[in-house]
Amino acid sequence: MSPTKQHTVIDSPYGPLTLVADGGVLCGLYMTDQRHRPAEETFGAHAEAPFVEAEEELEAYFAGELKDFSVQLRLHGTPFQRGVWDQLRKIPYGETRTYGELADALGNPGASRAVGLANGKNPIGIIVPCHRVVGADGSLTGYGGGLDRKQRLLDFERGTALF
Repeated sequence: MSPTKQHTVIDSPYGPLTLVADGGVLCGLYMTDQRHRPAEETFGAHAEAPFVEAEEELEAYFAGELKDFSVQLRLHGTPFQRGVWDQLRKIPYGETRTYGELADALGNPGASRAVGLANGKNPIGIIVPCHRVVGADGSLTGYGGGLDRKQRLLDFERGTALF
């Protein structure tokens, strides 16, 4: 465990969210029962201070008042993964893109599967909106937080959510 890591847990309409910071910068946002969720002991000590901005932005997002996050992020991953995660942040609120469209945007049209794998390992869900990626036919495909949550997040952003 890094001595610079800290975490907190906040409530959301989608269940508890664990926020993790490294050196005071958000590096993780995990849902309960999330695939690829790191072990709890890697999250560091419990703290509130590094998460004030992230919590405020998430609260505004869930209230329907924020569409673009500005909180500083520290994304730990390979250069390819970080490229995919950068593309995710470019998908507008309420819209979706396919894995193939993301691969095209990265200049590697044959990399749909690799894009999917990188998407699945996104360490900062919701803020880095991996829920906005769908299959080539528009169908919901894998989501680390579960397909029900993915559908609920998409419905929320489209203004059709029922909490």
